[in-house]
Parts: sequence; structure tokens; C-alpha cells
Amino acid sequence: MGFEPPQRLARTLGETYGDAAAAEWLGKLPELVGTVLDRASLDTERVMAPGGRSSLVVLVRRSDGSPAALKIAPPFTHPDLERDALAHWNGWGAVQLLDEAGEGALVLERLHPEVSLRSLPEAKSLLEAAGTVRKLWVEPPAGHGFETAAERTARQARAMEPYREDAATAELTAAALAAREELVAADTETVLLHGNFRQGKVLAGDRTPWLAVGPEPLVGERAYDLARLVRDRVEDLVAASSGASAARRRVNKLADSLDLDRERLRGWTLFRAVESGTRALTAGRRQDAELLLEFASWL
Repeated sequence: MGFEPPQRLARTLGETYGDAAAAEWLGKLPELVGTVLDRASLDTERVMAPGGRSSLVVLVRRSDGSPAALKIAPPFTHPDLERDALAHWNGWGAVQLLDEAGEGALVLERLHPEVSLRSLPEAKSLLEAAGTVRKLWVEPPAGHGFETAAERTARQARAMEPYREDAATAELTAAALAAREELVAADTETVLLHGNFRQGKVLAGDRTPWLAVGPEPLVGERAYDLARLVRDRVEDLVAASSGASAARRRVNKLADSLDLDRERLRGWTLFRAVESGTRALTAGRRQDAELLLEFASWL
């Protein structure tokens, strides 16, 4: 199957995992897709574009004519962990895993990729998001291989350290790192988490109205998982004159609706916003970084 990998996929893999690793995998991708399609007896409809940031998604038909989505991710993104999480949820709040096709390829239930929670008004989208993520917070499977929130954020914290010395980011970085230390020291909750939950990761389905996709699963406390959702549509918040107060109200509203501690949600939201902001600076995405760091300063 001949095609050009979507530009967003190529750019994000390069920024996150290095240009060399990304280029090597992307160079093999057309041949890999053809192999997987043959192995799983799938017929191609179209490649999704702009598609995902860490995987290729192809809309396909199975041998019985039923619609499905083929997702192929490079081995360094650990697609086996996504497989394990989806298998454990078994369609409860998340897209259904239909088959595994090897080579980091998953055959998934076909959803409506053009319709995410971002298509709804903000209040409705947050309500539906809260209802969806609540379903995902279950006991992890016995003998699982998921990392903990403490382990993942320790790695991220090390990458943030140079920004302690930058006058423009030192204060926020120090506050975010201190918040993380306090949070992980007192974390006693261990549930399975989506890991990258936000409005764009919840798509319309036929089996049920909304289902989560694209997990980066780990185990830890629920407040960690909700923190990314708090800053959804950050560009709208920053553009609004009441953005700062609206952001703080969102923290309180989401925490209360899901029976979480407000301060723990605020702390994880701060850490994750600053982590994303400093990572954007490292990648040269200054406009994204400025939005994220301004949002973090309100917390």
C-alpha cells in the first residue's frame, strides 16, 4: 500500500522520540501496512488524516464486510500497553479491541473519527467527558506491566530541570516540580488510567454515544487522569478576559463532579501544564508553550 504518512504523525514522532527513530519506522510503514492488511484479511478504505500523533489509523473492512479501524504504532510507543488496557476495559467506556494483527497493529471497533467531544458546547463536552472517564477508572489487571504515575512523571520531571535556570520559566517550573513531589509522596490510589484523556480522545460511537480512544495507560490516582482535561480548549481560555477565573472554576467543578480532592487536581493540572509547556519550548513550539505556561500561571 503506497501512501505518504500524515505530516502530524511524522512531526510528533520526531519531536517526541527523535528524528532518527521516527524516520526509520516511517520509512518501513507503507510495507508494514500492506503486510498487516494481508495478515488480518482487511480491505482498505482510507488513511485518516491528519490522524493520530503517535500512530497511523486506517479505516478498513474486515473479511465479513464489517467496518473497523486499523491502528499501527511504532514499538517505541509501547502499543502492547494500549492493547492490554483496551482488552481489560473490554469496551466499557473505551473503543472495543476486535483483534491484534502483530507488528504493533490493533484492529478496533469503527467509531466516528470526525466527531469528538470538541464538537459539543463546552459545558456539555465536560459533562460527557466526566461520565466517560469515570468508567475507565477500574482495578488494573493482575500482573500488569503498566508504569505508575510516579514513574512517568519522574522521567518528565528530569527533562524539566533545565527550565529551573531559565528566568522566564524558573518560578513556574519550580512550583510544578514541588507540586509533583508532594503529590506522589501522598498518593495511595491505584486505578487504571487513560493517561492522555481529553475531549479529542472521546469519539462518537454506535454501540454507545461516546467512547475513549488512544490511551497511554498507567496506574495511579484519578486526579492525574483528569488534569489534562482541565486545560482543554486552552486557546479559548487564554483569549477570554475571564480565562483565569474560568480555569480555576473548571478545576473545582470537575473535582466536585467526580468526587476528587480539588487541591490534588489543581496540583496535577499545574504539573502537567508546565511539563507540556516546557516540552513545547524544547521542540521549538513557542506559541503552544506560551499558552500552556500562561494557563499554568493562573493555577
